[in-house]
Amino acid sequence: MTTSSVPTTSGTAGKRSVLREAAFLRLWSGTTASGLATWALPFILGLAVLDRTLTPAGLGIVLATRTVGFLVAVPVGGVLADRHSRRKVVLWAGLAATVATPVIAAGLGRSVALMAAAATVVGAGQGACRPAFQALTAEVVDGPRRQQANAAMTFAVRVTTLIAPAGTALLATVFGTGTLLIGTGLLWLAAALVPPPGSAPAHQRRTRAPFVTEFTDGVREARRHPWFLAGLAALTAVIATGYSATNVALPLVSRDNYGTEAVLAGALTGYTAGALAGALIIARWRPRAQGWVALAALAGYGFAPLSLLLAPHPAVVIAAYVLAGMGIELFNVPWFTATQREIEPDKLARVSSLDFLLSYGLAPVGLALIAPAIDTFGAQPVLVACTLACFLVPTLAALVPGARHFSGKSTGASPHE
Repeated sequence: MTTSSVPTTSGTAGKRSVLREAAFLRLWSGTTASGLATWALPFILGLAVLDRTLTPAGLGIVLATRTVGFLVAVPVGGVLADRHSRRKVVLWAGLAATVATPVIAAGLGRSVALMAAAATVVGAGQGACRPAFQALTAEVVDGPRRQQANAAMTFAVRVTTLIAPAGTALLATVFGTGTLLIGTGLLWLAAALVPPPGSAPAHQRRTRAPFVTEFTDGVREARRHPWFLAGLAALTAVIATGYSATNVALPLVSRDNYGTEAVLAGALTGYTAGALAGALIIARWRPRAQGWVALAALAGYGFAPLSLLLAPHPAVVIAAYVLAGMGIELFNVPWFTATQREIEPDKLARVSSLDFLLSYGLAPVGLALIAPAIDTFGAQPVLVACTLACFLVPTLAALVPGARHFSGKSTGASPHE
């Protein structure tokens, strides 16, 4: 089985830092620009609610339609990125979001329907980019350096979420929300134009099958790797429960148990700081049983809802969120790297789209259900369920064949590594 589309071409290639490679820096810049644009849109629209150019209901509609566009485009983007050049899929997806973003600005204060339609296109661009970027990384970066590359990308995302709110709020004192929205369009333009070309493997010249058939082939490839299905189930469970607890229960606990929003702010900052630390650690750490370590780290997210359940000293809550953030990145980076290594190159984008579709696509479902669940059953039973899910599902996933190394091979090593 071929497990990498770009083999190492020299004895020193795996030793040289990927941060010194121009092609990777272009890829890193493009993915960072898309991540920043994705993050900035809801924040800027939130500012529009504050200045009364958009109602809270309008904000909900626009963000919901963006999510719909994302969910529809993720599987389509996965199929297209396996059919065609991954670079071209990134280009056209980024350009679609670039063109649609000013339309959102034009509808601000005038037409929520226009904003919602444009947001659907932006979400579609975002969704199509995700699996294409994952597959393009496997083409641009050789196997031994992909873990470092994935860590660098996730580190950039976390830095963005840490410093961007203050930066955006500062820019809002000078520019209007419409101008800031157009600025996100420029970020999408960078995401479309900056990334380098990939290796254009021969599989992209094959005879095309119907869309459903090709997507089903990707699902079949995912099922061929039990460790992937188990890891995806664990990630989905943690995001749908622990992530939802963070976004819904944490503000309530901060207000009701501690009487201040400082715990909320401290926990969210601690989460990001932990994620940054996790990305730095996993950039160089290569544990022998990387799958077990990654799943154990993912289970560490359970400390977040557990801390809300026990309501200890605020410092303990913040420490729990530091552990949760660190655990997410100690899982994410090896998970992405293993997927790029183990999945057949001609099906990588489709399998990656399945990953994003389930893990991130189900997050809004968790968010939608947890608030009514708290109203019906109370916060404590819901937090107990979230805690158990975060601890137990990754533990069960670790028992699946191949989970120890995130590999179907006994050692977890790639032929190119």
